[in-house]
Amino acid sequence: MSVTRKDHVRPPVRVALCLAVVTALVGTGLVALLWSGDDTDDHAARTTSGAAPDVPLVKDKGSVVRAATVPLARGRGLVADARGRHLTQRLTTDAYKMVAVTWASGRPEVDVRFRNARGWSEWTHLEALTDGPTVGDAESRQATRRGTELLWVGRSDGVQVRTTATTGLDLVLIDPGVLAADATATADATATPAASATQGSGAATATTVARTRSAGTTSAAARPTKAPRPPLYGRSVWKPNPDYLNGSPVYTNIIKQVHVHHTASANDYSRADVPAILRGMYRYHTQTLGWFDIGYNFLVDRFGRSWIGRSGGARKRVRGAHTLGFNHNSVGIAVIGNYESRNPTTYAVTAIVRLAAWKLDLDGQHATGRTWMYSKGSDKYPAGRRVALYRIDGHRDTNDTACPGARLYRLLPDIRTRAERRLRYYS
Repeated sequence: MSVTRKDHVRPPVRVALCLAVVTALVGTGLVALLWSGDDTDDHAARTTSGAAPDVPLVKDKGSVVRAATVPLARGRGLVADARGRHLTQRLTTDAYKMVAVTWASGRPEVDVRFRNARGWSEWTHLEALTDGPTVGDAESRQATRRGTELLWVGRSDGVQVRTTATTGLDLVLIDPGVLAADATATADATATPAASATQGSGAATATTVARTRSAGTTSAAARPTKAPRPPLYGRSVWKPNPDYLNGSPVYTNIIKQVHVHHTASANDYSRADVPAILRGMYRYHTQTLGWFDIGYNFLVDRFGRSWIGRSGGARKRVRGAHTLGFNHNSVGIAVIGNYESRNPTTYAVTAIVRLAAWKLDLDGQHATGRTWMYSKGSDKYPAGRRVALYRIDGHRDTNDTACPGARLYRLLPDIRTRAERRLRYYS
């Protein structure tokens, strides 16, 4: 069923935020977003006195997610320092866990620092998000803003932005909330994978295996004839708000490639944090950037769990918004974390192998070697360019990005070999 998208340019969150900021400015005389003249001012006295924060977050209707969008421009939140950089003051905020910055045009450099229980962090560079819907399609036309990756920072109550731009920026803060355990919702801390009704053509069910063993035949007879579907944590586990959807799934006719990504976020998240990370990313992709749904088809966490991202059916050929110019005939798998200078866990790598083998084998594709693809328009290959790409490649092979990080990218040859070995074993 098609869902009419909401106005993501001026959502209710931003209206409520603007009213709150105006009230603070006029009613109390506090200057919430303007430069105070002191780069070290974090308004600690205001927080301890119980006064309203500079940036309040507003709870989304029908969701545990709270968010704020703050327009930034020179003279309205951004002021140049002695080195010519453009900064906000250190802003106090309601509690949040994820931060990003978006813009209407260009590609500015953006750094942030945040305040948590240990104090103010060092500056962290926000990587530009080079994922996105296919140029020219309906999803792309409704996506009017570009932005950075969404950074997971854990519970924080302050933020400061430093950038090369002077206009058109929005600061985005998200608190993805926590799901309570009850009769209808799985708690974030006790998530379990969904049972698979269909493991794929020729897959052996538990009943088939039991009957085969009781008949005294070999275990090989019960082996699936296709690479089996790995355990998947469904959308019902991380509870995306269906009201966020901006349209309906689009399907492609064949899967020829797997594009591997990282989310360029923190690596120290806990098992219980993962559903919240997905909720925040989903909120950012749909309500801030205007995409139909979360961009990735699947996500893998550092504990080796595989999560269903974009809706439309995990077994189906759902077109994502993960690899600008090459979303067609492919599936996007993102590993949660930043793997530029840290190695992914062996559990995460194994999860990629199993997901890639399953999806490629469904369409009779190999995991090694290259395949010819036509670009639909990326920042690396213009529309119409014919490119020979690995069947399992890294995001940097198609776009101007460091994704999936140097440490994960160098493991791709081994991932291809292991995935090919797995699908040959079952074929």
